Amino acid sequence: MNYGFVRIATAIPGVKVGDCKYNAQQIESLIIQAEGKGVEIICFPELSITAYTCGDLFAQQLLLDEAEMCLISILDFTRSLDIISIIGLPVAYHGTLLNCAAVIQKGKILGLIPKTYLPNYKEFYEQRWFTSGDVHGNSNVLVCGQMVPLSRHLVFNTPSCCFGVEICEDVWAPIPPSSELVLQGAEIIFNLSADNEGVGKQDYLKSLLAQQSARCLAGYVFSGAGFGESTQDVVFAGKALIYENGMLLAENERFSFKEQLVYSEIDVECLRAERRVNTTFSASIARLRPHDTMRIDTELFASKDIELSRKVDPMPFVPAGKTLNERCEEIFAIQIAGLAKRLVHTQTQTVVIGISGGLDSTLALLVCTKTFDKLGLSRKGIVGVTMPGFGTTNRTYTNAVNLMKSLGVTLREISIKKSCIQHFEDLGFDMANHNVTYENAQARERTQILMDVANQMNGMVVGTGDLSELALGWATYNGDHMSMYGVNASIPKTLVKHLVKWVADSIIDEPSQATLLDIVDTPISPELIPADENGNISQKTEDLVGPYALHDFFLYYTLRFGFRPSKIFYLAQYAFAGKYTDEVIKKWLTTFFRRFFSQQFKRSCLPDGPKVGSCSLSPRGDWRMPSDASAAAWMDECNNLQA
Repeated sequence: MNYGFVRIATAIPGVKVGDCKYNAQQIESLIIQAEGKGVEIICFPELSITAYTCGDLFAQQLLLDEAEMCLISILDFTRSLDIISIIGLPVAYHGTLLNCAAVIQKGKILGLIPKTYLPNYKEFYEQRWFTSGDVHGNSNVLVCGQMVPLSRHLVFNTPSCCFGVEICEDVWAPIPPSSELVLQGAEIIFNLSADNEGVGKQDYLKSLLAQQSARCLAGYVFSGAGFGESTQDVVFAGKALIYENGMLLAENERFSFKEQLVYSEIDVECLRAERRVNTTFSASIARLRPHDTMRIDTELFASKDIELSRKVDPMPFVPAGKTLNERCEEIFAIQIAGLAKRLVHTQTQTVVIGISGGLDSTLALLVCTKTFDKLGLSRKGIVGVTMPGFGTTNRTYTNAVNLMKSLGVTLREISIKKSCIQHFEDLGFDMANHNVTYENAQARERTQILMDVANQMNGMVVGTGDLSELALGWATYNGDHMSMYGVNASIPKTLVKHLVKWVADSIIDEPSQATLLDIVDTPISPELIPADENGNISQKTEDLVGPYALHDFFLYYTLRFGFRPSKIFYLAQYAFAGKYTDEVIKKWLTTFFRRFFSQQFKRSCLPDGPKVGSCSLSPRGDWRMPSDASAAAWMDECNNLQA
């Protein structure tokens, strides 16, 4: 499909117990619906041709013959279709009855996967009728006039992905078959199930599937029996769930009385990227018990160019809903713990921090205050230095001063204007020229002041720069780039704002809260260029380097999955549809990669700082990149994007 996305579906047909012809018709109807939506692989529930709740009818030859004849009917129906279908039915073999999944395409049975673990406790009596597939190992069985491989170790190769199959109880086992299938190459697991309802069981099941999907670095597609199954002793509500590496992509409405088709796209390229960098996964492959894995190639077919149905989050660093507050609390605790260790190790009771009235320095100051509180140190040991310059506005200056006062830290004000003017005179520099020298001289002067105050007070400088600035190199080398410990170093700008707001709403006094909320609403700026005629900020960072929402999106998919620019552009088109045009996205994506490569030298000598999430640019941790790497291939792809 597009950029590694594979559209798959899980179907919940209506069934009649023992009526194979009716059930086959429902299956065919859903197959044709899925084919029309560009689905490549569709999965049906366990024993979907007969229904799961046939009980002792499974011992009736008529039912078994009917099931086989109806599978022949479905094979004929799909003879001209590209879609791969996975259907459940009983299969008699060598004096046993097996609960199987049949993988079919274009009129052929590609393979049969027997159920491994047969529940025989409480409401389940499967061993009364069926035999575990382990009894036969790898075999061949004649079904529907075709000689078909039969094994739980079947792995299917399609033009777009590799998949495996397990059945219901298998995933509840301590070591599910899917754990071995993924180590044998399967990227997506399909589970044909007949999972009955019970109070609280749905939450447990979803947790189980999410964990299995995440542990296996795989897609996981679950199809559970629904309306029409016998309710003699239990109820089947129909469960359709699609996961990708622990993330729920799509689910159905349980207890529906109608057939349902749920589909989404699994990003197989993303899964492959995760596996490549996860050395534990490769080590597990080496420890896999030897099996006679059978690899089956499906029919070739052209991938369909379709629109993504899954949501692409424009804020991948910022969780939605109630999770956001929980995440903010955890991140804040990590920052505090990191700084606390450094203070205890250095036996330092004084920190120096530059306070500008902006988001980053505000967050760093809040971390310092809570760290001192937790260590039982006086907040007077936190020296906040506000350093008005040529671009400082009354709004940011007032917020900086008010915040330091309300938090009870030591406040120092040291203007940089006189020293910078003297410096410019010494250089013979025209101050009317507001170029990079004009800006960097101010940034370095501020850093020099902070370092000297720290020396004067036997303290350490706490850095304020964030992950987004490091990615873009939006920091003055040996200026705000430098400190003794950078508490914000792995927090992206889009998350900094939420962290400050979370503190304002959750754990701060009322006077400080008012100031924090105004800081959150203040435009992001280094304030190195004089204000406009109305005293407002004239130098807005996002006007110069681009929206941080876009850059954080680009950064996430570059660091987390190593996606190429064209795929990031493709995803951004969905994530920011209606907000940014394709031309705007292309412009700032090109800027991102140009700056990301050219500014690596700043990241190669970063101060220490705590990692808080899945992405970090520390040269000692997650990101080891040569400062002189060529960006040519990335820039060529950016330039060739069709906006």
